[in-house]
Amino acid sequence: MSRGADIAADAAAVLPVALDRLQDWLDGQGVGRGPLEGCRLLTGGTQNILLRFERDGQAYVLRRPPAHPRPESDQAMLREARVLGALAGSGVPHPALVAACADTQVLGTAFFVMRAVEGFNAGTGGLPPLHAARPDLRRRMGLAMAEAIAVLGNLDPTALGLADFGRPQGFLTRQVQRWSRQLESYATHAGWPGPAGLPDVAPIAQWLQAHQPADTAPGLLHGDFHLSNVLFRHDSGELAAVVDWEMSTVGDPLLDLGWLLATWPRPDGSHHLTLSIAPWEGFVREEELVEHYARFTRRDIAAFRWYAVLACYKLAIVLEGTHARACAGLAPVATGERLHHAARGLLQRAAGWIER
Repeated sequence: MSRGADIAADAAAVLPVALDRLQDWLDGQGVGRGPLEGCRLLTGGTQNILLRFERDGQAYVLRRPPAHPRPESDQAMLREARVLGALAGSGVPHPALVAACADTQVLGTAFFVMRAVEGFNAGTGGLPPLHAARPDLRRRMGLAMAEAIAVLGNLDPTALGLADFGRPQGFLTRQVQRWSRQLESYATHAGWPGPAGLPDVAPIAQWLQAHQPADTAPGLLHGDFHLSNVLFRHDSGELAAVVDWEMSTVGDPLLDLGWLLATWPRPDGSHHLTLSIAPWEGFVREEELVEHYARFTRRDIAAFRWYAVLACYKLAIVLEGTHARACAGLAPVATGERLHHAARGLLQRAAGWIER
């Protein structure tokens, strides 16, 4: 047996991926020839399975739902693949879609294959030596992120073939209602102390409803845009790709700017989610992210603070869900406590945006 076959066999033993079936499917798609080589798992803070492999001299990444998929997992995979295909030639750095498969008989779930991206993830892997030594590259990293979502928000969903990709009408109005109901639903978890454990959450919801900006032209948004969902080039501060598009939709793209502000580390490089990047000196400040975004967008950003508050509110409620499950014995207690602390920190950050 060849070394490549040995690796493929090892990967098959670990992953719920039938590599022989994958190889047959790739044959049918006309994607390279020969065996799958160098098969290995990728990590990056996602519950989905990422398998990198090489075939016929080209590197690819397969993305599929976790071993125990959620009911909506297949649809999420296909939506993400659709977005990646639509972004071709858009100017937004992204992994190039190779092919997608909706037939769950092939691997047990829907999946797609994209070209591998050469880059590093600062949010999960820290800074490589070049970027750790160059404040100018670190500065460019933040500016490149702001540019990417500004360009994304300028795209016309209809021209991309994504007119039916979301429900843009009433998008902002639904946000507070949607996430307030989500928070209330945690009451089904025994032992959860309730919203009283998040003392800022109710006044922030009231402020969001009282200060909601007017609806704008619909646009495409990533939906989960932060440092751990981008890859940077090894030789510069430019983006190699924006990744993890499963939360993307058509709505108000300014929420991506709000999400970037909500998740941007503190001046010391730390964050509520325990993300810490060192050295942080050289990275831009929040205000500079907003200023740079404004240079590349056609949208009115006067209400950018509202979007930052909304992003903090939404993410805090998402994190509190793990705390509620931990209280009921459905998640590790230490993880629940850590994310509860992070949720409180995000709400405090939101309160700071409101006071400015």
